[in-house]
Amino acid sequence: MVEGSEEYIPVATTRPETILGDTAVCVHPEDPRYQHLIGKHVLVPMSDGRPIPVIADTYVDREFGTGALKITPGHDPNDYELGKRHNLPLINIMNRDASINANGGRYQGMDRFVCRDELWKDMEAAGLVLKVEKHAQRVPISQRGGEVIEPL
Repeated sequence: MVEGSEEYIPVATTRPETILGDTAVCVHPEDPRYQHLIGKHVLVPMSDGRPIPVIADTYVDREFGTGALKITPGHDPNDYELGKRHNLPLINIMNRDASINANGGRYQGMDRFVCRDELWKDMEAAGLVLKVEKHAQRVPISQRGGEVIEPL
């Protein structure tokens, strides 16, 4: 939700648990759908109302997904670069064992996959999920143990 309004910016994610570490929503500076929101703040879902800025950067592909990108510098290398460019804070939500740390609020202590499911259920219950669709992506897997490798 845009702070102080009923308006919202839809974003898509394959890792819902990282919403807890979002530090901005980024839109293309020339995207007419979102230009009026640049410089405003939105509230991070399931965070008890933590505000983050709406920023603009040409990195965002207006034609991909919703045209709005959630920025999680602590858990994505591309977001990390955007975070540096826009002086965003880095919020790490995971411990080394991939459980959620204190920055995860009520999800603290959960395994990332359990948190992913629980957070998604909570978002659905709150009416924040617009749609679910299949999306092919590359997921790195450890050769030795077969674990999913994700940026902590």
